[in-house]
Amino acid sequence: MSTRFTTWLSMLFIAVLFCALVLLNNQLLSAYRVDLTENKVYSLSQGSQQILTEIDEPLNLYFFFSDKAAKNMTTLRNYAARVQSLLEEYAERSNGKIKLHILDPEPFSEKEDKADQFGLTAANIGTAGEAVYLGLGATNALDDQQVIAFFDPQQERFLEYEISKLIYQLVNPKQVKVTLLTDLPVGGGQNPMTGEFEQPWTFYTQLQQLYVVDKIASDATELPKGTDVLVVAHPKNLSEELLFSIDQYVMQGGRALIFVDPHNESDQMSMLAGAGMGANSSNLARLFDAWGVDFQPQEVLLDAYAGLDVRTQTGDVARHFGFVGFSSKELNAKDVTTSNLDLINGASFGVFKKSAKSGLRWTNLIHSTENSDLIDSAQYAQTREPLALSQAYKSDSKQYVLATRLTGNVKSAFEQPPEGIQRETFEQRTKDMNVILVGDTDLLSDRFWVQQSSFFGQTITTPFANNGDFVTNAVENLAGSNALISIRSRGTFARPFDEVEQLKLVAEQKFREQEKILQQQLDETESQLTQLQEQQGEGGALVISPQQQKAIDDFMEQKIQIRKSLREVRHQLDKDIENLGNLIKFVNIVIAPLLLVLLLMGARRLLRSRYNPNKSFSVAKEGQA
Repeated sequence: MSTRFTTWLSMLFIAVLFCALVLLNNQLLSAYRVDLTENKVYSLSQGSQQILTEIDEPLNLYFFFSDKAAKNMTTLRNYAARVQSLLEEYAERSNGKIKLHILDPEPFSEKEDKADQFGLTAANIGTAGEAVYLGLGATNALDDQQVIAFFDPQQERFLEYEISKLIYQLVNPKQVKVTLLTDLPVGGGQNPMTGEFEQPWTFYTQLQQLYVVDKIASDATELPKGTDVLVVAHPKNLSEELLFSIDQYVMQGGRALIFVDPHNESDQMSMLAGAGMGANSSNLARLFDAWGVDFQPQEVLLDAYAGLDVRTQTGDVARHFGFVGFSSKELNAKDVTTSNLDLINGASFGVFKKSAKSGLRWTNLIHSTENSDLIDSAQYAQTREPLALSQAYKSDSKQYVLATRLTGNVKSAFEQPPEGIQRETFEQRTKDMNVILVGDTDLLSDRFWVQQSSFFGQTITTPFANNGDFVTNAVENLAGSNALISIRSRGTFARPFDEVEQLKLVAEQKFREQEKILQQQLDETESQLTQLQEQQGEGGALVISPQQQKAIDDFMEQKIQIRKSLREVRHQLDKDIENLGNLIKFVNIVIAPLLLVLLLMGARRLLRSRYNPNKSFSVAKEGQA
């Protein structure tokens, strides 16, 4: 009886101790957490914490979630709990500067009116068709207002960035002025090829959300006053006055982000003009020459390993060596603009080379893989089929610089102001140059990095690459603010199967060799068949000699053998990939658990050998005896 009483008493003591520890943890240790998730999704990044330290006035965050209306929506409720938990983390880390309000905007309530005042999106997905809110409204002491209309669960990995950006905009109401110099249709409008109205490019919309953007065309004669960051995209036929204005802007310490291209494939007007116009290139030759930069617009990069799969005109899927995607291995992990990015897609990249007279410091941001080659831009512009590019490709086992940062001391590209230009000051040299050069402009186009979909009347853009993040990071860095750059989850977390990609690359090279042989044989066959068709006897009947028939039969047999060899190459590729997969499965399913069991058994045996009560008791008895 006493044993049972002792057992119940022990269980009661454990339950009370458990409740006490939970209460102690919630009251005293809630601020101390250990996030063991791989991407630290339950803790704030260093960038978010930096933004919180810069708050100099109280902020009010109003989190609206229709808790009752979403009663049976398990997935949405779980995501809402995730959002609320992160918002509470912001409030906890703000040292009282952020006051969080949790509101359930029931129909016809004052809370619903407040949600409408913020302009939040009401999604009609409730059990009875009622509106469901899942958004955030925020205000500062000056009644400035920022909102997140609806937290899209599909963009969960960008959740922290969106909230931090909202707080950053409230803390820094005076925005940076960005001047965008381009003739590309980044502002949207009517497509000259289809006649349809197109939305503004996503990178342009993102810049407008963060900064005051002043867009000018190539016919301008000078840069707007007060420009904090200059973004140049696809410069063509710039006047000497505008070139001088850019030069002096840089000489006076201005920051610039410049995109040039040996062939822009996203310019609708160029596509409308036709392929016969040749490559659609851009350059800043005069400035580049003064900066010690060698950029040849006649050369386009082909990269076999970084090539993207595209759909051909026949409906097949093939790897395009000119349409490339560069992973974190090709991005500079030490520079703040590219350190957190995973993938940048583009097309027809140009390469930068450092001339002997360059005295600037080069910090390369993007480089190609070693499976690269350069092709004439005019030939590239006229080649539509990926197969033709792959046949023209010859790897030189060399990496090329595709984007770089130039810093240091440099001389002006002008000896004196151009004739007719009156300047109060003329800077001949700067010691504080900070310019980023990118050898592609197609990466700015939406088709290379975002997908668009309609969500309750709103256009939702879902990134599948980090092109927009790269542009925003570069502008933020050049503007002098790195807080938002270091926030995690700004891009996709793609993890390519490197070994599989290498196997595919080797097999594709074998395929190209076999395809060349097959194509030559097919051409010869067509020529022979054409000659045979011209050999007609009396009455228009086709006459084929026994020798010709034997030649055709021999060729058909050879053709079958070549196709068989192609199938064998494909089979070998699939076999190698399958063997690799089986090896990984065997390690994960058999080897890893077996090693764990053996490790636990060894630990158990070691502990038993160190402390064995029976052994101690027997030794004691022997001593007594």
